[in-house]
Amino acid sequence: MNLTSKRKYFEKMYSPVGYILAKINISPNFITLISIILGMISSYAYFQGKVLTGATFLLWSGIFDLCDGFVARKNNKCTKFGAVLDWLADKWVDAWVLGGIAFKYANPYVAIWAISSSMLHTFIKPVVYAEIGYQERKKGKIIDPLEGVGFFGRPETIMSIFIFSFLERLFPGSMKLGIYFIASATTLSLLSRIYYLYRNYRTYEE
Repeated sequence: MNLTSKRKYFEKMYSPVGYILAKINISPNFITLISIILGMISSYAYFQGKVLTGATFLLWSGIFDLCDGFVARKNNKCTKFGAVLDWLADKWVDAWVLGGIAFKYANPYVAIWAISSSMLHTFIKPVVYAEIGYQERKKGKIIDPLEGVGFFGRPETIMSIFIFSFLERLFPGSMKLGIYFIASATTLSLLSRIYYLYRNYRTYEE
């Protein structure tokens, strides 16, 4: 699937909010903080079984998450701290939301599976940057070949949560299927990234 490669297309959808936030000159880091708070509210809503409320807060969390970088670039406020904070905020929200869903609709072991695979799928990238390097950085955004590898990352996870949230209202039990699907797909995508690295960087260092 790899929706990450469609970033420019999705930017057209959230850019109106980004332009407003940039116009009123809100700090990108404050926007990131708002994204975290909305994500935690989403997690609590899912844990309470309120799937549509959870989906709504998750949607707004995602919009603010996308807008922090947008505002930073528009207002020339890109910082290395902001880039790190954005990475951490993404995975904090992911862990809370996946955990809230899994604890409500599945069990703790599925929660551990879903969260672990999600964390590793993302944080394999900074490990690669440190050990192998990357091509270039443009306004705080790292350009690397690994981003195009894998088929089920954060965008696909969030979209799947939305889909299964609405299905849950029509067909109770869908969220349980959804969290198993997300955990499985993320794990397979992670394995594809590991295989890519093995295939391209398995030779001995001189």
